[in-house]
Amino acid sequence: MKIETALSAGFCFGVKRAVDLVYKETAESELVYTYGPIIHNEEVTNDLSKKGVKVINSMEELKELPAGTIIIRSHGVSKAIYDELVSYGHKIIDATCPYVLKIHRIVMEQSEAGRYIIIIGNRNHPEVQGIIGWCKNTNPNKDDNTTVQKESLPNYIVMEDICEAEQFDLPTDTKICIVSQTTYNYNKFQELVEIISKKGYDIFVLNTICNATEKRQSEAYELAKKSDAMIVIGSKQSSNTRKLYEICKKECENTYYIQKLDDLDLNLFKSYRNVGITAGASTPNNIIKEVLTAMSEKSFEQLLEEEKVVEINNGDVVEGIVLGVKEDEIILNIGYKSEGIITRNEYTNTPNLDLTTVVKVGDKMQAKVLKVNDGEGQVALTYKRLAAEKGNKRLEEAFNNHEVLSAKVAAVLNGGLSVIIDEARVFIPASLISDSYEKDLTKYAGEKIEFVITEFNPKKRRIIGDRKQLIVAKKEVLKKALFEKIQVGMTVEGTVKNITDFGAFIDLGGADGLLHISEMSWGRVENPKKVFKVGDTVKAYIKDIQGEKIALSLKFENENPWIDAETKYAVGNTVTGVVARMTDFGAFVELEPGIDALLHVSQISREHVEKPADALKIGQEITAKVVELNKEEKKISLSIKALEAPDKEETAETASDDVSEADPETQA
Repeated sequence: MKIETALSAGFCFGVKRAVDLVYKETAESELVYTYGPIIHNEEVTNDLSKKGVKVINSMEELKELPAGTIIIRSHGVSKAIYDELVSYGHKIIDATCPYVLKIHRIVMEQSEAGRYIIIIGNRNHPEVQGIIGWCKNTNPNKDDNTTVQKESLPNYIVMEDICEAEQFDLPTDTKICIVSQTTYNYNKFQELVEIISKKGYDIFVLNTICNATEKRQSEAYELAKKSDAMIVIGSKQSSNTRKLYEICKKECENTYYIQKLDDLDLNLFKSYRNVGITAGASTPNNIIKEVLTAMSEKSFEQLLEEEKVVEINNGDVVEGIVLGVKEDEIILNIGYKSEGIITRNEYTNTPNLDLTTVVKVGDKMQAKVLKVNDGEGQVALTYKRLAAEKGNKRLEEAFNNHEVLSAKVAAVLNGGLSVIIDEARVFIPASLISDSYEKDLTKYAGEKIEFVITEFNPKKRRIIGDRKQLIVAKKEVLKKALFEKIQVGMTVEGTVKNITDFGAFIDLGGADGLLHISEMSWGRVENPKKVFKVGDTVKAYIKDIQGEKIALSLKFENENPWIDAETKYAVGNTVTGVVARMTDFGAFVELEPGIDALLHVSQISREHVEKPADALKIGQEITAKVVELNKEEKKISLSIKALEAPDKEETAETASDDVSEADPETQA
């Protein structure tokens, strides 16, 4: 038979603390009272009774007893009872579980702030009765199940099941705070919260279920699923033990609820191969050991030897197994008498990270002890600081070896970028991010970048990264390779890197080439920014190379418009163009990109034109006759006047001139 005991079975921290306080006080004081049974376990309470500890169940009983020490049990009490206990002059030892004290503080603060309190749990449980007593303006005599007018309701309600959650009804503008009994079933708590959330209230939810309870229930569930039989040990009066039994019974039909070894019939287990054992928070370890001894035939001394608890100190590195994970907290079994807690802030520097996405139950983890007792009886651990120490060693090695590191940008800061290597931060100043000025660094957010460590001083928190030198070095290699293969006349392809008024710089992959405004087109370009934008891909040819300066051009010779100009713009041809610019002596007409022709002011019209602007305007389309073509000097002259019909007076004058020239004697 294989027997497996849940790691969290038995006393939780709060119960163990309360029981230890009572035993300690019996050794120091003659009269010791506990307000209510210190624990829901008859074995323990009977043993304490033999040592003279008296259980007080009401304030009336206390009035008749001589002064002594009153120990408040781990369930806690209401504020009214606490104040009354103090008033009698007894020595008070408050053994309320730190988790329960936290709930008292929450409901008091939230009810004072005007929120309606919903307590999810068993309304008859002493812990819940105590919580009620810390709600401001509560009515302790009010029965939660009595139907009354809404205005007379107290400012709290105890809710046990889905039916009560569904029937809950208050004005939708009510502000609500939801807490839970520390030993309540976690899945049921989530169900009730979800139902209430859908009603549209302003809700502040705090999962106050004890980590130990949640862990115990989770372990019991997993253990029951794989066991042929389950043994649940604890008092019949223990709320959390009953919940364990319900969880196990649902997953494993052969589940047995016992209080001590005498209740167990060992003959029932002869046919089972896998048996699981768990126990409630009020179950002493000696009872668990007795059951396990009887089941496994190991000696009691052997089992005690196996249970040796490790000793830890602040600063120690410990290893443990993840018992539970919340969005903002990890519970770790480190083999100590209480669990270790890693909060989100002590796990990572990444803000609002959901820990359930990176850690799962059963994972092994190393962590560093911050405090052996965090004030609530648990061990405060840090994962990120241990990781940062390891990360610093990693960065120191990279610094010494000039190693190239790669990491995502964790944050964009005013003066640069922050990256994280194994929780160790590296700062990359803006001046070392690129080989050129970067005005907007937000584009790097979340991007993976490479860098080297150029300064390492963790004591001063100064670890500096440099990306620029990698870019420069890479470009030098590319530049050398580029200049080895390029030559004048070669066609190359690049990306527009920067645009100025006089041209555009094209990244050719190792060096930049200048595409001057005059080389962007055979035609006229007024503003390079209207032609290109940063990031455009450009195919150009190399016009000239002077040292490391590369001149580019888009004026490919096979696209030269003057190649067939003699045919298209022969003298006598009628052409159409657009007025591109004007001077006092004429207008320049663009016939096509790269070919401008002059329309002299004297050729605009047969009528007298003082200046071109009197008859024409920029952008106007005109039709004219080619009157002159000089391909070598790339000059064309136009005339509109040549297309106009001559008037009668001009015709007569021309005829007269013709006659005179034909017969000289007529001039005698």
